[in-house]
Amino acid sequence: MRFRRRNTAWLVALGLIIGLALLAAGSTVAAPVQLALLAIFAVAMGASFIELGQQNQTLLDTIRTSPVRGRITPQAKDAEARAKARGLYYRGGITMLDVGLIAVQTSEEGMAMRRTMSVSKDDDGVRPYITLFVLPRDADRNASIRFELYDQAGQPRFVYETRKYLREGEVTIMSDNYLPLAGNNDIKGAGDWESRIYVDGNLMGVQTMTLSPSLSERSSRLARQASRLANDEDVVFDIMDEVKEERAPTLQDLLQKPEDTQDAEAAQRRRSATARRRR
Repeated sequence: MRFRRRNTAWLVALGLIIGLALLAAGSTVAAPVQLALLAIFAVAMGASFIELGQQNQTLLDTIRTSPVRGRITPQAKDAEARAKARGLYYRGGITMLDVGLIAVQTSEEGMAMRRTMSVSKDDDGVRPYITLFVLPRDADRNASIRFELYDQAGQPRFVYETRKYLREGEVTIMSDNYLPLAGNNDIKGAGDWESRIYVDGNLMGVQTMTLSPSLSERSSRLARQASRLANDEDVVFDIMDEVKEERAPTLQDLLQKPEDTQDAEAAQRRRSATARRRR
């Protein structure tokens, strides 16, 4: 909690009005009325000077932003938390209601746009955007808005900066340019990208987006893998020589008694000798 020096002029005017009213009325004004006037001045001074919370908002700012707190999207909350974790979060009279990417894809049916944080190289391009709620103390001025996209290696792939006139209330800002994806040979690989949004040089939000390969890249990758596996199998078959193995003994051979084996051999010898004598 600390004091601000804004809104001093109208507080001085309010104090003079209340003071003149008390002096002019004199003793004719009841004590409760005098106390009520003084209480009104004290509340007005506190609401204008004292800052509350981590965003340095005054009491009047908090009252103005409370109705829109329920309209903040989960994406905006997550992006705000990531920015705060880096210690560079924008602290002023601006509340981020929504943030994300608009993917553009052209087909035979026409142009289709979708709000997403997952894009592919089949999309024509992608455009970042942000929706803000501007308090009166930060309204009616030109602000610098900067969008940045970083690839999976941490290299900047898209930077767009513009100046927009901020009016009081809800304002949606989208980049006029977009990052081309389909047919962009400068974009290599795929993975998790990062989107950063700055307002007047201060980090407003950080998001993670996913870039996936195109259908043609996936088909080409699968074809290479299948070809590599086929080549590996051919090599294995080429270096393997088929060796003729002896017949494995059967269970009957293993269970045959030695005596039976000797009798069979003797009978075979007698049959061979008989055959020679007949000749």
